[in-house]
Amino acid sequence: DLASGRLVGRLEGHGDAVSCLVFSPDGRTLATGSYDRTVKLWDVATRGLKTTLTGHTNWVFSVAFAPDGLSLASGGHDKTVRIWDVGTGRETARLAGHSASVRAVAFAPAGEKSLLASGGADQLVLVWDLRTHAVRARLEGHKGMVRALSFAPDGATLATGGEDGEVRLWDTTSGRLRAALAGHSDMVTCLAFSPRGGILATGSLDASVKLWETSSGRERASLQGHLDGVSALALAPDARQMATGGFDGSVR
Repeated sequence: DLASGRLVGRLEGHGDAVSCLVFSPDGRTLATGSYDRTVKLWDVATRGLKTTLTGHTNWVFSVAFAPDGLSLASGGHDKTVRIWDVGTGRETARLAGHSASVRAVAFAPAGEKSLLASGGADQLVLVWDLRTHAVRARLEGHKGMVRALSFAPDGATLATGGEDGEVRLWDTTSGRLRAALAGHSDMVTCLAFSPRGGILATGSLDASVKLWETSSGRERASLQGHLDGVSALALAPDARQMATGGFDGSVR
């Protein structure tokens, strides 16, 4: 509970480390991925388990809901992206194109064409057309694992970050690199656009969080405080607050 800072629920059931999680667009469901090779869907109100999605043959590293909340994507160490029907728990597609583990997945925002991006340990970002399950674009340039992905709210730009410490902004229509943002000194683990897309927040193993102006690529601020690498961040819907989590065991 954010108002009181009180713990209101514990969701237990995975058989190994929980590696990723995401709320559904309506906030009623939480999806969690684990090293136990499963994705679980939880009811937020009751804290009960809705269903367990099985199919990955190795660790699950990333999960993302489609804008309508009806589909879920997951990426894993088995080099595949899986698309699931949230209502039935059925696997509806298996996307194979990476030559190493898939570390991040992200849907394009509502109103855009049916696009999904995936980033892998093969240094590659793939943009998929979900109507045909074909690769629409191959985005190459990172010099290391791609660890984080986020579409801008208008869907025109895709931000990627990875092991090389660089943040890249791509044109989703042409696949052209728009900008390379250099400033982190270690792996970029997480990133998110502000609701209007003017600001991009990035977190890194260098223990910093940076805010960038997307129009100019200028670093607007560097937020220091974590005593170890930053592993996760989330912007509030009004963009006035941001939460960050790190390997120092703290949430700020």
